[in-house]
Amino acid sequence: MNHLFATWRMDYIAVPKPEGCIFCDFPAERRDEERFILHRGAECFVILNLYPYNPGHMMVVPYRHTNVYESLTDGELADMSRLTAQALRVLKRAMAPEGFNVGINLGKTAGAGVDGHLHQHIVPRWNGDNNFMPVIADTRVVPEALRATYRKLKAEWDA
Repeated sequence: MNHLFATWRMDYIAVPKPEGCIFCDFPAERRDEERFILHRGAECFVILNLYPYNPGHMMVVPYRHTNVYESLTDGELADMSRLTAQALRVLKRAMAPEGFNVGINLGKTAGAGVDGHLHQHIVPRWNGDNNFMPVIADTRVVPEALRATYRKLKAEWDA
């Protein structure tokens, strides 16, 4: 049997799961670097996904706790759209992806990991970024540490 060592993953596995809503709690804590918050907009914020599909996987999240897309205000919709466009520009400059997946999973059945607070995913993609590991080993290999990705994207966002 072969072994794949990803010892850095223990940082995420061993952390106690929060009882509240991470998308409400993290911005309120004002620990942006520790919580991987890249940018705060007027109605939404941008945060890296703690369990990314690929390096640079980020989310645009309204501050208001809702899981009903059609309840978003015009301001929230505009800020979400504006921040998504900015995220795409930042990712293109910092990481040169060849494509993107952008979308929202509404409800647990649709794949929402945090189904009580909607959020839009932005996943950079490269040709060949998906390999056999998820299929035969139920394991996703992410080739860059989250903190390194954060520093790279934060510097580009603030430039």
